[in-house]
Amino acid sequence: MNNNDILRRIRYIFDYGDDKMIKLFKQGGKEVTRTQISDWMKKEDDPDQKSFYDVDLAAFLNGLIIKHRGKKDGETPKPEKKLNNNIIFRKLKIALNMRDEDIIHTFDLAKFEVSKHEVSAFFRKPTQKQYRLCKDQFLRNFLQGLQVKYRGSNEDEKSDDVQKQKPDT
Repeated sequence: MNNNDILRRIRYIFDYGDDKMIKLFKQGGKEVTRTQISDWMKKEDDPDQKSFYDVDLAAFLNGLIIKHRGKKDGETPKPEKKLNNNIIFRKLKIALNMRDEDIIHTFDLAKFEVSKHEVSAFFRKPTQKQYRLCKDQFLRNFLQGLQVKYRGSNEDEKSDDVQKQKPDT
């Protein structure tokens, strides 16, 4: 998954408008414009789409943490220059104040089976023997589960549409 896709998904999950996005970036220590956000939100095949770098995503996720958990005393944390899926996953976990059970439930919503041991391995230090690299598939399914949790299931919407189309008998 690339950073642009992650940002698009988070924006959709929480239904953030441009003003909210600008505010989240600012809370994370980065000033952005509406034009920048618009360029980042464009699809990969759009020639006007701009790359969204790790440091920018880190600032956004830090802003998300501050929004949901509140600002810690002292200086705003500096955004990391290099991110991986484990760090992104950890920041989402912190922002949403999730425990392992909450994460497993979120994966269940995406119909993706994962054990508590797998989940805890993602949040270990890379030097630990039990550390596990969070692959795109896990992050994608976690974001899908968040979408179901916060926006509702696409399947539910489709079944409602089918029921509306059936003639009354």
